[in-house]
Amino acid sequence: MVENQAGVTALVTAYIRAYHAVNSQDKIFNDYLADRLFSAEEHVSFNQNLTGMLPLINPELAALNPTPKQAMDNLVETHHGPITLSRSAYTEACLEQAIQRGVSQYVILGAGLDTYAFRHNQKTSPLQVFEIDHPATQALKRQRVAAAGWDIPPQLVLIPIDFTRQSLSDVLRASTFQPERPAFFSWLGVSYYLAPDVVAATLREVRSLAAPGSELVFDYMDAEAFIPEKAGKKIQLMHWIASRVGEPMKAGFEPGVLAALLNDLAYAVLENLPPSEIETRFFSGRSDAFHAFDHVHFMRAVVR
Repeated sequence: MVENQAGVTALVTAYIRAYHAVNSQDKIFNDYLADRLFSAEEHVSFNQNLTGMLPLINPELAALNPTPKQAMDNLVETHHGPITLSRSAYTEACLEQAIQRGVSQYVILGAGLDTYAFRHNQKTSPLQVFEIDHPATQALKRQRVAAAGWDIPPQLVLIPIDFTRQSLSDVLRASTFQPERPAFFSWLGVSYYLAPDVVAATLREVRSLAAPGSELVFDYMDAEAFIPEKAGKKIQLMHWIASRVGEPMKAGFEPGVLAALLNDLAYAVLENLPPSEIETRFFSGRSDAFHAFDHVHFMRAVVR
């Protein structure tokens, strides 16, 4: 993992959530606090840097000399936003269902600048939130939280991990996490960048930590996303950008094969959403340019 890149990825993802919450009337996911993690100067800088990508992402629109807002709206709607916003909306909807069933632990793997614990900051909340991420990314988050004037909520536990030296099991068991109680795990925007055997090892390790009834939600790309003649244009562009910044995407899975792997690891698949179903749930009937990405799937599984 590249430390600087981890920070950039966390910032861009949070900024997309912030931009959508402020600028969209029809919100897919309302991260209404994310905007406060950025200064006014940073808003200008992010907009300039992201719209500078428009000639690459949408050369037809760029040739029309759109306004900065038109350019930014298009970038969020057609490139950065669909995956980021729909997977967050899906995950938190699944989490709410788990809470209603009595789950009281939420583990966010690769949390970045997630704001869930701040949006649900209740001193008497029964849900304890464990955010796990690289030390550099968590240091960045602490800086942003302090600059926003927020206190760390009492139910939030920040757990730094250096995967080159520590294991998920070790750091989580050393915290107040209670492995004998069901938990909800989210793992978003990570599996694409890991080798298949590392993805499998992570699924196995989560299973070793999780009590029966625990749930895991994550997103993944199918195998065709890694076949140049079959991958859609948006995914091809994602590959190109990821390689340029030194974080090439590595893992794609056939949905049925991944479901079988989870079954072998003593998970039961609850949902394995293809792009068509993601389109129906989150983008159907919209008047803007948001659409599900080809090759991106959402998986929801429960520990047996």
